[in-house]
Amino acid sequence: MSEATTYLELSQEGGGAHKFYEVTVQETVVSVRYGRIGAGGQQQTSTFPTREKAQAAAARKIGEKVRKGYAPAVRGQRTARPVTRRQVASAPSTARAVAPVLWRFRTGAAAFGIHIGEDRCWVGNQNGDVHTLGHDGEVLARYQLPDGVKCLVADDFWIYAGCDDGTVYDLSSKLPFAAYGIAPDVDIFWLDIREGILNVADRNGGLTVIDHEDEYQWSRRSAGEHAWMVRRDERAVYHGHRRGVTAYSADGSGELWHTPTTGAVLFGWQEDHSVYAGTDRRVVQRLTKDNGALEATYQCDTVVYSCATAPGGRYVFAGDSASSVYCFAADGTRLWKLGTGGGSALSMQYLDEKLYMVTTDGSLVCVDASDAAVAAARSGTVPVARDVKSAAALPTYTPSATVRTVTSAAASGIVVECVQESGRLRVHVVSDGYEPSWNVQFPRHIRRPGARYVVDELSAAGGFYRVRGEIRQLV
Repeated sequence: MSEATTYLELSQEGGGAHKFYEVTVQETVVSVRYGRIGAGGQQQTSTFPTREKAQAAAARKIGEKVRKGYAPAVRGQRTARPVTRRQVASAPSTARAVAPVLWRFRTGAAAFGIHIGEDRCWVGNQNGDVHTLGHDGEVLARYQLPDGVKCLVADDFWIYAGCDDGTVYDLSSKLPFAAYGIAPDVDIFWLDIREGILNVADRNGGLTVIDHEDEYQWSRRSAGEHAWMVRRDERAVYHGHRRGVTAYSADGSGELWHTPTTGAVLFGWQEDHSVYAGTDRRVVQRLTKDNGALEATYQCDTVVYSCATAPGGRYVFAGDSASSVYCFAADGTRLWKLGTGGGSALSMQYLDEKLYMVTTDGSLVCVDASDAAVAAARSGTVPVARDVKSAAALPTYTPSATVRTVTSAAASGIVVECVQESGRLRVHVVSDGYEPSWNVQFPRHIRRPGARYVVDELSAAGGFYRVRGEIRQLV
């Protein structure tokens, strides 16, 4: 059987692209493989009635990619983008009692990404798996992304997963889509998004800011490397690294303050008026957002991997390298220390008297952090933790390179259109009742000049629109 393969790459210096696209035609079968250079990528296969139709379909796919800037290349000549996976060690806890764990879900790989929303929990691991669960531990859905999940961040009710392939996926729609691409020379450590503005902290101590149209805005280089913390509000971006925390004005116009911390920053959290930095010198430090002054120190017994707060900073929680979790009063008084019962907490979040943690063994753990439950745990009485299992028929969603086509917009559908503006392909709303000059945050890989699409819902966010629900092409 004859076989023809075309291999293309898009790898731009200083740009967000570092991808390959491979098309293989074998008789009537067309196989497409795509993804990050240096990784295995994803594969799709289609069968056509005749060999000629298969070749024509392959030619169309290749032509589309060439028009987008892809070029023929030799596989293996370019190396994969730099990826640093956090190396952590976890020792047994020295706490005398174990935390009151209500349930535990094992994701199957080390996990750093966590977000706890009002209606569900999200956890992402280094295999690229993202699961959503109810607060009772019921597994609701699974997303399979092309590469390991660095972190999960929320921006209002949008959920984004930052991956090792340099892509940030929007998980808020029916199917995940690539919302941002990060330059291949940026070794991503952590991300934050606010009102569509992406903030990227990297291995070299750099901070890169990208807008909702996936376009570079500004960057800074802080004094220290290994920046595991980035948090943003309406006033500033707070960048934590080996030499402390540096605050930059939100528009990139300059540095607002810098505060050295006791040890290198390994994790960061924020409240309305303060930022919290967990460090490798066994402390969490609270700094005022106004000028970076030290407000309080929370002393742990070993390296701090993660931290979080109850609303307003009423309680401060920390997870250390010895599989323990701590709770402090706002002034720094240690209230309790308990063993996690399953590794060190790499990320954590508090909601409604429950503390959710992802641990070094890849588990999402829900701890009853109420005063009564903790008091009982300290006296040796804890509930039997429930091990949560995934259902065999669990819905699984993967990023799609194509969209379903429709011939008309449903009554509730909103029509958007791709238009050329100053050499760039933008998306604007055509339907009545929306601001036609605003851009729509929209997957770049499906944009075509003049093409129209139907979306289920648009929400305004700081001068642009974001998509919720399914995207269909209108033909």
